[in-house]
Amino acid sequence: MKTINLSEQNSVINLYLAELRDKKYQQNRLIFRKNIQRIGQLMAFELSKTLEYKTKTITTPLANIDIPLPKDDIVVATVLRAGLPFHEGFLSVFDHAASAFVSAYRMYTNREHTEVGIHTEYMASPSVKGRTLIIADPMLATGGSMAASYEALAKTGKPRSVHIACVIATPEGLDVLSQTLPDDATVWCAAIDPGMNKNKYIVPGFGDCGDLCYGEKL
Repeated sequence: MKTINLSEQNSVINLYLAELRDKKYQQNRLIFRKNIQRIGQLMAFELSKTLEYKTKTITTPLANIDIPLPKDDIVVATVLRAGLPFHEGFLSVFDHAASAFVSAYRMYTNREHTEVGIHTEYMASPSVKGRTLIIADPMLATGGSMAASYEALAKTGKPRSVHIACVIATPEGLDVLSQTLPDDATVWCAAIDPGMNKNKYIVPGFGDCGDLCYGEKL
């Protein structure tokens, strides 16, 4: 598995990520969602450089011109609900892609909220057989929900290639994915944080992405 950490190079992604982390900016859900979407757009652009291309002749009003165009058949999947603005960022770049949605969320399995289980109850997806599968989920903490989502989507067929996209990852989550994903899979992240607290939240992270995007849940 290959991991690409975009924070290792200076770009405007650092600005959007700083605002996502900042408690003052977090008070405005519109700005928070927009920054998640922007990072998705820029990450999709970087990912597009790794796709396969085929030259196509385009007819303009004045002449013909040969332009290399991506030939990958893409499915962009996301994990509900936190992944929705991130998903939209990817779709604004890969506007011909199909979409898939997985409901995979963590549930605490003890009273102290220190042990986590993954619950999957819904999926809507086309077949990913022979296609480029991109799973976009902002937070890669324990890696459990991402691994469960990949396994659920892979039941629809074997993808030609797999890309995992997240805003923030942890070493533990990356280790879980390295044991789950195909050897040639790629993980894209805007930052890798040192780890998690006892409640399995990424530190420093920025909190619960779904709540910050859409409000607190029961």
